[in-house]
Amino acid sequence: MKKTAKLLTLAVALFAGLSGTAQAEGSSKAEGFKLGVDVVSSYVWRGVGLSDAPAIQPALSYTFPGIGVVVGAWGTSGLSEDTTLDHATNAVKHSGRYQETDLYVTVPVGPVNVTLTDYYVPYSIDLGTTSRAFDLTNRGPNTIELSASYGYNDFDFLGALNIAGNTYSNAVYLEGGYKFYSKEKYTAKAVIGAGNKNEYSVKYALDAANTGFTLVNLGVSVAKENYSAAYIYNPVDEKSNLVFSASF
Repeated sequence: MKKTAKLLTLAVALFAGLSGTAQAEGSSKAEGFKLGVDVVSSYVWRGVGLSDAPAIQPALSYTFPGIGVVVGAWGTSGLSEDTTLDHATNAVKHSGRYQETDLYVTVPVGPVNVTLTDYYVPYSIDLGTTSRAFDLTNRGPNTIELSASYGYNDFDFLGALNIAGNTYSNAVYLEGGYKFYSKEKYTAKAVIGAGNKNEYSVKYALDAANTGFTLVNLGVSVAKENYSAAYIYNPVDEKSNLVFSASF
């Protein structure tokens, strides 16, 4: 836990030392309820290709008036089955529709947004665990993450640390983004992210012997109004993805 505390302190100090407003969460958002849904061609998270099937991704949140605290839920459900392979044998380990349900609370702390998220992924129950929601055992379907985010002009930054449940050895993720184009309703953004191999790659998933911290997410995205397309490359998995999304 000392290692966890030191890593968290470092991440928060990095972002708190800057000034500005983080992400779209917090006091800058409209107060009250907000709901929406995205349709994506595949599900890629922080450089990791979690599902190659198209998916529906609903979102619901509530922003408390006056204080900017946000509570919300987000989910994804694959529209068709996909498979997970054992990279050593190429044998199918799991086949089904990828599903995930996340709960979160975001608290603005000065220029930084601090978020606590519960990632619930019953899709991964082939690991020999139950699919119970809020099962915070070491190899259960839930991961609790504490993150801090910050934005300044065209730059944004994110630091995240797993602190409970299936922590993947207290995996860390750091990301920086830069919006380098904005013209005629088009915007373009470049992203670079680094994390621990055993969470942020398919190749070393759950491999306690490969927790090394390295680049896992390189990408460029282009958006126009409610539509976007992103090219994403994970150097560890040596995999590229082109993802299209539409928001409603």
